[in-house]
Amino acid sequence: MNTGNDISAIHILDQATVNKIAAGEIVERPASVLKELVENAIDAGAQSIRIDISSSSDEIVSIRIVDDGCGMSQADARLAFTPHATSKISGIEDLTHIHTLGFRGEALASIAAVSRVTLITRLRGTGVSGTKVVVNGGKEPEVSETGAPEGTSVFVEDLFFNTPARKKFQKSKNTESAHIHAILEGICLAHPEISFRLYSNRREQLVTDRTTFLPDTIARIYGSEVVKDLIPVELSVSFIKISGFISRPAFVRKDTSRMMISINRRYVSSPTITAAIKEGYGSLLSKDLFPFAFLSLEINTGLVDVNVHPTKKQVRLSREKEIASAVSEAVTTALFSHDLIPGGTPPSQPQIIAPGREAVAQSDAHYDLSAPPAEGVRETMHSGTAFTDRQLRQTELITGMAPADAKLPVMEVIGQFGGIYILAATDAGELILIDQHAVHERILYEQVSARTEGLHRSQELIIPVILHRTLKESSILREIIPALTQEGFILEEFGRDTFLVRAIPVVLGKLEDTTMIDEMVSDLVSDEAERSINAREKIARIIACRGAIKAGTVCSPEQCLRLVQQIRYAKNPFTCPHGRPTMIRFSRADLDSMFKRT
Repeated sequence: MNTGNDISAIHILDQATVNKIAAGEIVERPASVLKELVENAIDAGAQSIRIDISSSSDEIVSIRIVDDGCGMSQADARLAFTPHATSKISGIEDLTHIHTLGFRGEALASIAAVSRVTLITRLRGTGVSGTKVVVNGGKEPEVSETGAPEGTSVFVEDLFFNTPARKKFQKSKNTESAHIHAILEGICLAHPEISFRLYSNRREQLVTDRTTFLPDTIARIYGSEVVKDLIPVELSVSFIKISGFISRPAFVRKDTSRMMISINRRYVSSPTITAAIKEGYGSLLSKDLFPFAFLSLEINTGLVDVNVHPTKKQVRLSREKEIASAVSEAVTTALFSHDLIPGGTPPSQPQIIAPGREAVAQSDAHYDLSAPPAEGVRETMHSGTAFTDRQLRQTELITGMAPADAKLPVMEVIGQFGGIYILAATDAGELILIDQHAVHERILYEQVSARTEGLHRSQELIIPVILHRTLKESSILREIIPALTQEGFILEEFGRDTFLVRAIPVVLGKLEDTTMIDEMVSDLVSDEAERSINAREKIARIIACRGAIKAGTVCSPEQCLRLVQQIRYAKNPFTCPHGRPTMIRFSRADLDSMFKRT
């Protein structure tokens, strides 16, 4: 920094630079544009909102939002592109009583600073003509009269054309589309009284109707099957009113992507509320499972600070503990007011064979056990034990010789504890506790990873599995289909947001339960999925996790021994693919110390 007296080191930034800096905080990606413009339409009293997305093969090209709201006069339309111009607050005291979604007056100015924007609007209930405003990269607006229906249309194109650094960091078209769909799903659920229409390259992707019954909107987005397992939630106390729906404990996921929260009609992300919902289930859910939840919270506006971040996705709550406690209480009360016994479901889906495709049987043979064996004595085998046998055959190595550089000693199996841990002893007198799932997961992961990319064998399913996904998940899934194909999965689109799974990797063995495929795909498209690893690595870890022997599976002594022998071939036998230990060693000295024998 220059500290001389003759030259000033501090200067005022020009307005164009200021606008681009503000845009950097508000307009992160195309989904940010959609969120700001749709929220403006809602604040304008729209009853119907249409969104048109245009994209090329690799990026989103333009976004158009059309609403039937109150519209604007020509003077207001021109002023709307001025930074911090707003009709929603007048002074600082209004910040403690926000009743609208927007209030900062930054959205249009920020969007126009980094794109080309065309706004056409006409004031409702007047005979005046419409107004057209064109702004290119934050330059002076071009304003003219035009014919227009009542309401407002905003057309945004060439996003980040004048900020190449920001444009460079945009993700693929499918990833950006997934962010758009996620935002819109939350807004639709927060405002079921508004009709939404989403089109991508003129192809209809989402339609919701105006309704006062939230499950109608839930069914539109997530499918009618979800609605069958929902329980209504209602609670009203002095400072908060809670309403909405949660799922029965039997209808859950491994991530929080179906927990949608709105506070004062604003779709928000709130770890506090999410945790409170989970707490309301108590011991009805294990710690790694999460329910479906669609809750609307009406809270005294003086207790909610929505001015935490320019995007307004996060809020700060006063009396946070009391609010969280009320949410937990509402969930618990709703759950225990209903019959929670799950209904029985068929073991597999009905047979659906696509025309022109021949059904090919999977590799495992089917044996007729009704007749007695010709000779000898057959030991009866539980179906679960038989399935474990098949899993172990998938990871059996051709040679029975352990490698010369095996990192583990020879171990003698003592027994199994709790269907989770195998107890083994070494020649050195050590006790080894082995996590059977983690060990088999490591074995399977190394075998999957070792195969040459693109040479994974597939087994075609007799009955193709149909997967229904949300708009967001479908966008992510389309992007990883090539990687899935290389690893042995054969998927194809089967209508809007529906996919057909025709084949799975041979290494997964015979498919006993079709829900495993649904769970694997959910893992792949989950928000919680690891973002730092590539698609192939992610798929390999999921195949290993889902294909491995589960914790809680009772194994025969012979099966325990086979598993212990297989892990000796692993390059890294000490952790599972996620970094958890596969086994723990206790020396004789350790045990003597525990029993005070030293």
